Amino acid sequence: MPTSYSIPDQDRYSRQVLFAGIGDIGQRRLARSHVAIVGCGAMGAASASLLARAGVGNLTLIDRDFVEPSNLQRQVLFDEADALESLPKAAAARRHIARFNSSVTVHAHIADLIPGNIALLLPCAPSDADTNSSVDIPPVDIILDATDNFETRYLINDFAVQQRKPWIYAAAIGAYAATMNILPQLAPPNNVSPTACLACIFPKPPSGNVDTCDTAGILSTAVNLAASIQVTEALKFLTGQPHLMRRTLLSFDLWNPAGSAMLERSEIAAGSPRPDCEVCGQRIFTHLSGRDRAHITLCGRDSVQIHEHHRPVDFATLRARLSTHTDIQSLRSNDLILRFRRGPYTVTVFADGRAIIQGTTDIVVARSLYARFIGA
Repeated sequence: MPTSYSIPDQDRYSRQVLFAGIGDIGQRRLARSHVAIVGCGAMGAASASLLARAGVGNLTLIDRDFVEPSNLQRQVLFDEADALESLPKAAAARRHIARFNSSVTVHAHIADLIPGNIALLLPCAPSDADTNSSVDIPPVDIILDATDNFETRYLINDFAVQQRKPWIYAAAIGAYAATMNILPQLAPPNNVSPTACLACIFPKPPSGNVDTCDTAGILSTAVNLAASIQVTEALKFLTGQPHLMRRTLLSFDLWNPAGSAMLERSEIAAGSPRPDCEVCGQRIFTHLSGRDRAHITLCGRDSVQIHEHHRPVDFATLRARLSTHTDIQSLRSNDLILRFRRGPYTVTVFADGRAIIQGTTDIVVARSLYARFIGA
């Protein structure tokens, strides 16, 4: 968006430059940096806003979803007009960032990150950049997780370890927030020892239904805490101080249902890789190869089938969750299937986790509906 005048960097970043950990040199490094954020929901919107305001020169934003009214409670880059227009989140985020810092270059991708496009969307070398673009896109320096599903997180983990790129896991659900820095064996000059990767701590994704903000709710404060920690750790790396980055899985429960006056906080050591880790130890990249990825196919006329086998669904629990959604209609189930309508779409879920989404042939829409209402 054009501006009537240009704000000098010395004015815009004056308070940040005064901070000893950044200074003039750090600010110049931020201007040359490139951060990729996978997901532009609550976490991604908050992290993108913080990084753009800090002066990171290039941001890549990847998201498959669109803005809805229920997003406005916590997704700080969007407004009512975005929701009324159902704008794609990546495009809406780019538009809003341009309004408060037009000097940041935002590469917005309305896409689902999958094994087939990850190398293109997350360029790790100058030759990986989009040759059709007139913009010289520098390689990605660090990847921030702002996804809502473990499938994509394990994909990012495989890719980052393979490419020797750092990434930061972040999650928030209810009042719970968690982050973890993953530093693979980095390329020079970042001569810091590697941390555990995601697969070191969680060798296998969780089975069954996993709550999302659409099933368990979420506090915007939990999201913003996780995003603030995530971005602070990224700033350490981008300013050439990876040795200061935390080497633990850190989590908080801001509500603390136990009733204690203390903030519930925990840390799990993640400073060293697990020697027998399949990913960073044996370098077997199952998720990057797509071998464990659920197959998604067009299924007959105007419908998509998601083959989420081996993810058993508890219909009673799922029905109870769905019944709280005011936009769910015609919810019914038996021992074999659960079915409901949401707007123009009819979703049929099978006991093994498989689903058929009728009313679309758009795989991105089908995946989004599955993640939102069945679980990630």
